[in-house]
Amino acid sequence: MNIRGLVAAFAVAASFAQVSAAQEMSFFRIGTGGTAGTYYPIGGLIANAISNPPGSRPCEDGGSCGVPGLVATAVASNGSVGNVNGINGGAMEAGFTQSDVAYWAQTGTGLWEGQPAVEKLRLIANLYPESIHLVARADAGIASVADLKGKRVSLDEPGSGTLVDAKIILEAFGLSEADVTAEYLKPDQAADRMRDGAMDAFFFVGGFPAGAIAELASQHEVTLVPIAGPEADKLRETYTFFATDTVPAGTYDGQDADVATLSVGAQLVTSADQPEELVYGIAKALYNENTQKLFAAGHAKGKLITLDSATQGAGIPFHPGAERFYREAGKLE
Repeated sequence: MNIRGLVAAFAVAASFAQVSAAQEMSFFRIGTGGTAGTYYPIGGLIANAISNPPGSRPCEDGGSCGVPGLVATAVASNGSVGNVNGINGGAMEAGFTQSDVAYWAQTGTGLWEGQPAVEKLRLIANLYPESIHLVARADAGIASVADLKGKRVSLDEPGSGTLVDAKIILEAFGLSEADVTAEYLKPDQAADRMRDGAMDAFFFVGGFPAGAIAELASQHEVTLVPIAGPEADKLRETYTFFATDTVPAGTYDGQDADVATLSVGAQLVTSADQPEELVYGIAKALYNENTQKLFAAGHAKGKLITLDSATQGAGIPFHPGAERFYREAGKLE
């Protein structure tokens, strides 16, 4: 074969290789949250970690340790509920959600009462805890959840996961909405009311330190009320999406001791319709040693995304691909 023929042959081979690579490429959209929140930057880290476009440098050579051919992107969204709906409707392949919201969606309860259950919702990984804060005025005489009786308490806004959690917690401690003077405000609004002396306590679910609470604690004497004891233990038995948690001493001004509470998980979820091998590869990529280093260096919450916490507080079934990976890793029996 002459030189011209060899060049033509190589050109044809290269074009076939490009077509093959294009055919092997798949796209994976991850719904996160608002760009100012935590879900969005964490979603970006995860998207980078699980992506491995055709032609990428191999993992062992310092390249991507993601799923071969996968191109994942983090998509800004309205958060937990929107992401579940996006997965259910096929607009996203995966998304972030609180473990309680995932449970309600998958079972058709709580926030999903009266709506069709998202029965195909499946868990890929529990990522990091979002702590349940019960903040009270220091002079309000509130040392436990039971002390909220007769007090002015904000349970968060209608349609929020926090509101449903707050009702469940009140009930566990022998109270109902009728036993408190309930208001339904966002945490920053509730904090403003507390500054004015018009609010005794409020619930908030989120990672610590929470900005609205930190600002309030720096200006006024407040206390973080423990959510613990046999009532909390029974709650965890009844609702598997709750996990034990501790807000360390010094997290907020005036907080001199650790405070025991509950948390819900920030979770990565998907549909049962996603291929088992794909989700197995995603789970494997998340907990690769190189990926773990990237998470730890990339965001404060990234340090908490570990294999040890991946299966905690699972309120919904694992996707078969993720379940297989965790069984192989010795994290599920």
